[in-house]
Amino acid sequence: MRSVGVEEELLLVDAASGEPLALSGAVLAAADRWTWGPEGTGEEQDHTFEKELHKEQLEFATKPVTEMGELQGEIVRWRGEAARHAGTVGAVIAALATSPLPVRPSISPGKRYQWLGEQFGLTAQEQLTCGCHIHVSVESDEEGVAVLDRIRPWLAVLTALSANSPFWQGEDSLYGSYRSRVWNRWPSAGPVDLFGSADRYHEQVRAMIGTGVLRDEGMVYFDARLSASYPTVEVRVADVCLDPSTPVLLAALVRGLVETAAREWRDGAPPARIATSLLRLASWRAGRSGLDGPLIHPATMAEVPAEEAVDALYRHVRQALADHGDEELVREGIARLLARGNGARVQRELLRTGGSLPAVVAECARITSGGTV
Repeated sequence: MRSVGVEEELLLVDAASGEPLALSGAVLAAADRWTWGPEGTGEEQDHTFEKELHKEQLEFATKPVTEMGELQGEIVRWRGEAARHAGTVGAVIAALATSPLPVRPSISPGKRYQWLGEQFGLTAQEQLTCGCHIHVSVESDEEGVAVLDRIRPWLAVLTALSANSPFWQGEDSLYGSYRSRVWNRWPSAGPVDLFGSADRYHEQVRAMIGTGVLRDEGMVYFDARLSASYPTVEVRVADVCLDPSTPVLLAALVRGLVETAAREWRDGAPPARIATSLLRLASWRAGRSGLDGPLIHPATMAEVPAEEAVDALYRHVRQALADHGDEELVREGIARLLARGNGARVQRELLRTGGSLPAVVAECARITSGGTV
């Protein structure tokens, strides 16, 4: 069974005002102290936290697992640890893909981040967005690229399911995932053409870096790519999700997509030759609508109700889900998400009932740290 891992980016915010706090360095220092055990016992432990482009962010990665229940346990555990370490420096964490409150982000120290700030200017300065990246193991680069070529049409539906960024600089953006629109300001981000082989994939990556626009392979921000560090396909289209059950649903769907695509490749079925220009429109539509408007059907590229596009994804991967023991989890997760709404819908409802954006952030921080939606 293919292993799955999840990376989540979280916001560090003030519990009272809801404003982002540039405290990632202090939180990481607290996490580093924790690695030597409680009360300085010297009992060494591991943590998985890292800094991100901005000081207002904290990132963690789960270990690779094969069971979705274990994956949820990992996410809940590391969110809880992040909340504990943040609390030692007067902050709370919030699984929000953009800050609802106005913010002037601070770029993290380090040569790479400073280079990004100088190279990309306002694009980097304003890029305070939090995503959810899902890794699924593959047997080889050749299999991985075959998967990338075959999952292209389905990725926008994952953006819609995960949408959790309706607010930007204190205003309702009218998007479900405004993070996806801000993220696509990077010159290497978004849908890509068919590659056809691992050699062609690596040739394109080398050529992109060779232009000098990108510093390294880590800046190849395709919607889905071969990981530079692990033997995985990395799907990067999702917002960080408010409820910890949602990234588990996404991970099951992504593993289903990877397995379905690999089987098609082994059976000699060619990838759908859908123009990248159409995939960009599908991506925009998913970011705009979330689950509260129409989406583009992954097979026909025609506008359909969101429920129809989500059902098409489910049916496409259903056999792989069944083989992994994930079918019931995904079916129930989709039904719950369509009924309750994704993070974008929850945030807008919280604003309607709570009356202020700080109240939205406070409630989202509570949910992130273990509360129920």
